[in-house]
Amino acid sequence: MQKSNRTLAFLAYLLPLVGPLLVLLTDRKNTFALYHACQSLGLTLIAIVAPIAWAVCAWLLMWIPLAGGLLAAALFALVVAAYITLFIAWLAGMSNALRNELAPA
Repeated sequence: MQKSNRTLAFLAYLLPLVGPLLVLLTDRKNTFALYHACQSLGLTLIAIVAPIAWAVCAWLLMWIPLAGGLLAAALFALVVAAYITLFIAWLAGMSNALRNELAPA
């Protein structure tokens, strides 16, 4: 792999939403950078969707008398766990991009 491929792949992770879109719009023939851009974009979308899904579920749970608030608060632990997992996957993706690997993060 060329150094520019690694740089583009690393930038896809370093700039969460702008980086993948930059790679997708400018260098679509570079399969290595495209792979990491798609993976970074997926991680970013999960980071956006996780709290929104929690908010919707928490709102629905609040209709349950007495236990709804407690269940909604407990469900927030899943969002925290998702963010910890996303952070580890983000670090693994950046590491794989710098080591020229196409392993899933």
